[in-house]
Amino acid sequence: MTILQLEDDGNREHAYKVKNSLIFNAFVMCQIFNEFNARKPEEINCFKGVTKNYLFMGIIGFTFILQIIIIEFLGKFTSTVRLDWQLWLVSLGIGIISWPLAIVGKLIPVPKTPVASYFIKPFQQCTRSRDA
Repeated sequence: MTILQLEDDGNREHAYKVKNSLIFNAFVMCQIFNEFNARKPEEINCFKGVTKNYLFMGIIGFTFILQIIIIEFLGKFTSTVRLDWQLWLVSLGIGIISWPLAIVGKLIPVPKTPVASYFIKPFQQCTRSRDA
């Protein structure tokens, strides 16, 4: 709890709920930001044409607003507590990390021959020679 500076809170149960609410919120933010990456998995620029896709923007906006409602107003129902603006920024920061990670992942070259086939071939030759 030191990273979140909740030791000054005094109430260990409340600190535990804040931590769990932050984890949940960060997870949803990762999902929201990853939806942009999933739009165009082959392209580096996943934002091209995003504002022209009203359905996509509506889904993103609805998900974000619903998350705000869940965290801020539905605490008893969802077992969450309200987060202050700093923890909201932490959640957004964690979520936004998915964008540069996706770019790095897209820059890794993918071989035409799956890597696993190099490991399987020696074993297939051994079984063929035993069958003969």
